[in-house]
Amino acid sequence: MRIILVGYGTVGKGVTSILARRCTEKVKDYGFNPKIVAIADIDGAVVNPRGLSPEKLEALKQTRPISSDPEFGHPGMSALDVIESVEAEVVVEVTPVNIKNAEPALSHITKAFKTGKHVVTTNKGPLALAMPALTELAEFNNVFLRFSGTVGGGTPMLEFAKRCLAGDHIRSIQGILNGTTNYILTEMAQNHVTFQEALSNAQKLGYAEREPSMDIDGFDTACKVVILANWIMNKKITLKDVDRTGIREVSLQELGEASKKNNTLKLVGSIDGDTAAVKPIEVPVTNPLCVSGVLNAVTFFTEYAGEQTLIGAGAGGIETASAVLRDLLDIRHKLATKLLS
Repeated sequence: MRIILVGYGTVGKGVTSILARRCTEKVKDYGFNPKIVAIADIDGAVVNPRGLSPEKLEALKQTRPISSDPEFGHPGMSALDVIESVEAEVVVEVTPVNIKNAEPALSHITKAFKTGKHVVTTNKGPLALAMPALTELAEFNNVFLRFSGTVGGGTPMLEFAKRCLAGDHIRSIQGILNGTTNYILTEMAQNHVTFQEALSNAQKLGYAEREPSMDIDGFDTACKVVILANWIMNKKITLKDVDRTGIREVSLQELGEASKKNNTLKLVGSIDGDTAAVKPIEVPVTNPLCVSGVLNAVTFFTEYAGEQTLIGAGAGGIETASAVLRDLLDIRHKLATKLLS
């Protein structure tokens, strides 16, 4: 399987590390032989049609910019040019999230589809703004779109619902889907610090960005609600359909009142019927959904199996990169099944 990697930040480097480290093992266990034939970054690309060796992938981590590599560097070559001109089966798109217009990731994904390439992405932007259209475009071009790293990071929340609960009817979903806001609310509840103090602590620890609105205003959680609604519950919604409230206004007084009832406040994303929402709600401290710190948790309310809750780390470069590997293996399995049928 020849792979074009678009984006070379924390997740991109994690993908190259995992593929280089696990390559021999995956060939033996799954008949999966991944070769990264190109990496496209903001100022150029590296391209080797025969595949970049593990040694070269390791060396590129120290090369600034990667396109300055004397052997395979192509300064100024755009990601769209790479996707169009380099032969590969899969494009792995891991550029930064943009929820205003989803670019440049949206263009990368559509170009990949139109050139007959499957896509694995960890980028929530295109899915939040155009998921119904993207799934239709993938089907039209007879390619696969996979995105398990967009929800839950390395925790297989999408796969759990899609595979382990196959045959059941999922009535509704509730989830704590953003580690930053969960950390802030945990700090406020347990250490009785103000929202601003908890946010400052989160920024110092690297949990929150300097400009934190994506997290604290609920946009990140809303993006994940859109993905869950479309992929798990077949609802054709986008970001504008989610009723969203962040955590800026949560006070210590509210947390104190909730505590008297043995509850606490959590930012919960939910899909129930035709309603998709993100808002702080009271959750009993005995509820499995009530996780602390930067953990994520999601509960699937099903017709036959009852409530099923999955808990795990929701972010992190190497954790999210592991989800990319899962998606690549899934595509490889589906391609093999097609050949046999």
